Amino acid sequence: MIDVEIEDEAWSGALPGCEAVVRLAAEAALATAQRPGEVSLTILLTGDPAVQDLNGRFRGQDKPTNVLSFPAAESAGPYLGDVAMAFGVCAAEARCQHKSLADHLSHLTVHGVLHLLGYDHEADHEAEVMEDMERSILKRLGVRDPYAWAADA
Repeated sequence: MIDVEIEDEAWSGALPGCEAVVRLAAEAALATAQRPGEVSLTILLTGDPAVQDLNGRFRGQDKPTNVLSFPAAESAGPYLGDVAMAFGVCAAEARCQHKSLADHLSHLTVHGVLHLLGYDHEADHEAEVMEDMERSILKRLGVRDPYAWAADA
């Protein structure tokens, strides 16, 4: 089960189908990781202040960021954890990178869900694996390579 909570109405105002975009991207990430159906997670679409608060409390960084993932403890059973995304940061990145908000939201959802599944990008080889997975999942969703934007700018 994928629970999508829209806390900041700016998401719905800018992208009326944001909940469907998130669900589709999360389902694609779960299917690729061979985890369809048996798991649950929550995705929170919120504003910059809420994400800044979470980032400060849990990561010691007093600033908003695009996406945060909070994996659940293994003892939580099928519950994978939570993903939170900040509207202002995400919308600004999409504009700067000349992407649609829907495509950027799809990318960040896939990215966040992969973190819940245990993937990371701290080391170069981990980043390569995770980014390749993101590209593959997003390609199937019709979203172009999210890492190609810098070359196009």
